[in-house]
Amino acid sequence: MIDSAIISQSSGVKLIADSGSTKTHWCVMSGGVIEKEVVTGGVNPFYQTQQDIVSLLDSQLVAELKDYVIDEIYFYGAGCAFPDKKLIVSQALVRFFGQATVAVQSDLLGAARSLFQHEAGIACILGTGSNSCYYNGREIVQNISPLGFILGDEGSGAVLGKLFVADCLKNQLPEWISEKFLDEYELTPAAILDRVYKQPFPNRFLAQFTPFILEHIEEPAIFNLVFDSFDAFLTRNVLQYSLDELRVGFIGSIAYYFRDTLEIVTSECGIVVSDIVKSPMEGLVRYHA
Repeated sequence: MIDSAIISQSSGVKLIADSGSTKTHWCVMSGGVIEKEVVTGGVNPFYQTQQDIVSLLDSQLVAELKDYVIDEIYFYGAGCAFPDKKLIVSQALVRFFGQATVAVQSDLLGAARSLFQHEAGIACILGTGSNSCYYNGREIVQNISPLGFILGDEGSGAVLGKLFVADCLKNQLPEWISEKFLDEYELTPAAILDRVYKQPFPNRFLAQFTPFILEHIEEPAIFNLVFDSFDAFLTRNVLQYSLDELRVGFIGSIAYYFRDTLEIVTSECGIVVSDIVKSPMEGLVRYHA
């Protein structure tokens, strides 16, 4: 929960959403006070149709907010960088909150606003997916495309899971780790292939294994897997920006829980990290208050 003491006075009822592929964190603000927080499934218009999103909102959110008349909605989401994708989400929201003004922006802009407010910096997301940008204090002025977990998303939960599962199935890890993994998650190689290649949301499926990876991070093969993926994220994304003296901040569950390894990699790359936080919501509340 967010400490309401950090909120300055504001008017109107605002609904702020931070959405990734796995979950969406909704926060209702009224008169500068946090009234309610709700967590639902993730919203990503690259993987979901407008009707999918409408069904999710109807089943998981609307009843939770029945006591509020929302005036403004600020939705920051994965997959919301392009106008056509923003429109899918905004039209779904208008179905239930037609009286509200709706602003849909990318999760990357949300991360940048949360980390740096109105100052410049390099904002990085390491969650189910990964992304980065140069933010000038107002808007994103440069972005290296993340390309998704098949072509990119280095350092993300989906890619860590993908690399880990592939190493398990190709006998690149100690046998006891592979056996423990398959037993703990009640999986077979055939079941894994089916989930990855034939079922929806393979990125979520792969990212769910990151707690197991973290639990065994002291195993050299797993540490090296994580280290190399973070190094690839920095090399292929962050180091392409002109860093100068800009602050570099990280947001997301992977950055937060794997921060010890992340800090080793950033130090070796000569990057000074200003902040590592799990969720952008506290910063977004401050920004919109």
